[in-house]
Amino acid sequence: MAPHQHHADGCCGHQHPDDKHIHEHDHDHTHDHGDAASFKTYLPAITSLVLLLSAIAFDYFSVSFFEGYLRITWYLVAYFLVAWPVIKEAFATVAKGDIFTEFLLMVLATVGAFALGEYPEAVAVMLFYSIGELFQGAAVSRAKNNIKALLDVRPDTAQVLRDGEFVTVSAKDVTIGETVQLKAGEKAPLDGELESEVASFNTAALTGESKPNTIRKGETVLAGMLNLDAVITLKVTKKFEDSALSKILDLVQNASSKKAKTELLIRRFAKIYTPIVFFLAVALTFVPYFFVANYEFNVWLYRALVFLVISCPCALVISIPLGYFGGIGAASANGILFKGSNYLDLITKVNTVVLDKTGTLTEGVFKVKEIQSEISREEFVTYLASIESQSTHPIAKAIVAYADGAKLLPVENVKEVAGHGLKAEINANEVLAGNGKLLKQFGVAYPNEVDEKVETTVLLTVNGRYAGFVTIADEIKPDAKQAIIALHSVGVNKVVMLSGDKNAITQKVAEELGVDLAFGDLLPEDKVTKLEAIKAEPNRTVAFVGDGINDAPVLALSDVGIAMGALGSDVAIETADVVIQNDMPSKIATAIKIGRATKKIVYQNIGLAFGVKAIVLILGAGGLATMWEAVFADVGVAFLAILNAVRIQRMRF
Repeated sequence: MAPHQHHADGCCGHQHPDDKHIHEHDHDHTHDHGDAASFKTYLPAITSLVLLLSAIAFDYFSVSFFEGYLRITWYLVAYFLVAWPVIKEAFATVAKGDIFTEFLLMVLATVGAFALGEYPEAVAVMLFYSIGELFQGAAVSRAKNNIKALLDVRPDTAQVLRDGEFVTVSAKDVTIGETVQLKAGEKAPLDGELESEVASFNTAALTGESKPNTIRKGETVLAGMLNLDAVITLKVTKKFEDSALSKILDLVQNASSKKAKTELLIRRFAKIYTPIVFFLAVALTFVPYFFVANYEFNVWLYRALVFLVISCPCALVISIPLGYFGGIGAASANGILFKGSNYLDLITKVNTVVLDKTGTLTEGVFKVKEIQSEISREEFVTYLASIESQSTHPIAKAIVAYADGAKLLPVENVKEVAGHGLKAEINANEVLAGNGKLLKQFGVAYPNEVDEKVETTVLLTVNGRYAGFVTIADEIKPDAKQAIIALHSVGVNKVVMLSGDKNAITQKVAEELGVDLAFGDLLPEDKVTKLEAIKAEPNRTVAFVGDGINDAPVLALSDVGIAMGALGSDVAIETADVVIQNDMPSKIATAIKIGRATKKIVYQNIGLAFGVKAIVLILGAGGLATMWEAVFADVGVAFLAILNAVRIQRMRF
């Protein structure tokens, strides 16, 4: 790409700030604004500005040497410094058969101004257009940096065990099954399973949560996680390009491929609008000849040139995609990934939110909630944890984790009673651990109130005598209640919870959180049926929020599918329209607020552009507006619209 090519690629009517070419545009022209390459990008505009201001000063003070060929050459140099990329693009688009573009309008208007001797105005039009492009590039770069700072946190190299020693290789060359070493302070380059016993990671780059996350042997470590203390090893489970982080980074960088209806409408409008403007300018030049007594060609040509400059659709076709791009960047900075600007639009219409329970409103991790024992608490916990250590069930793991630190007893003759629990011998004592059905099967009596517990219960007997019970429950997320309040406050008038868990537990959680309607004991196909029934209600725009694995069919069926905490789930990334990285349900309302703020800014820009242009067009046609007013109506309004679009990245949600 040639220097300054961003004029062509980034300007209105062709590639826009949200197109895939913006990555080139960004990379070549707007990143690292403090370095030499950045200064080189700005140098033509700076030089042109200095030449223009000095020329205007020479004209104003009637400097004797500034006349004739020197004067016109001076202005031409100032002009070509900023106009050359636009002229090249005008010829390129005409060669492709795309005649009526704003590039050609700009060239015709400024060449015409030179022909009429209006040198300062001709230079000013191209100069301010160039400055507008630089502003646009900086704004896009800032939005993209918000996204990249959040996501692109993977090291390019990895320490891999090969031939008995750790060697540094490119992360892209590491294969599945190889062992990677991480020292303290290093980030995981790939997804893998922890081979070391335990490790502490900072996952802020992925989830926005700064608190350390403890991961144990066999559990998943994701690319981008920061190792906090000891030297550890991982067994690689995915290639570099297949990691969850790679997929999400790709998703966000290409989010703009799905356009909002407003963007598509403006693009279609610009294609029709530009040729109409061109022919109106031609008419404004020649038609007055037949109606005006003292017709002067130069006067009406100047008015037509002013008309061309005013009517360039730059403010619209630059600022609107930039507004949506800024919205995607602002959402990313809040840990929310939108797959496209169309979802930013659609989420503003959501008035019904349907949520999965486990993993969405609750932590999805079982924990011991209550213990009642007929023997000493210590003895009860030791017996129960010892026998449950023989099972891999999540409930058994929760009990063993609760007894962390307690000395487990040797367990013999373990027998699993399907669907009921475990039977074993501990210290020559016959021990049972399971549900009420297990105890009834072996004829052991226990208090009736145990069966009335809403939570999952595990009962214990020692030598045929009831010893007590524990209740196991999934913990509600800290911000779950606030999430429901926030949804109601942003105009969501129906919040529904669907769960495969026991209906009694589901209703208890719903009551605690303030959910409007809840259904339990649902199979995946039952969730689909429920969602279809909700969607069938009049005027319902439904967002479904789930973990993105078991809920994939419902995510696909909803108007807006939102995956919670789905960094490790390929299904979530592929199926959902929006991914919330930090596992916080309160971010659902934040996503709606960002969508509404984006839409508001886009509509403000449309009103500003049309309003100012309409006024100055009328003044220009009547001879009351000069080329300077035209510059404001075109580039000035584009400036204001760009600044307004950037504003969303500074907002707090």
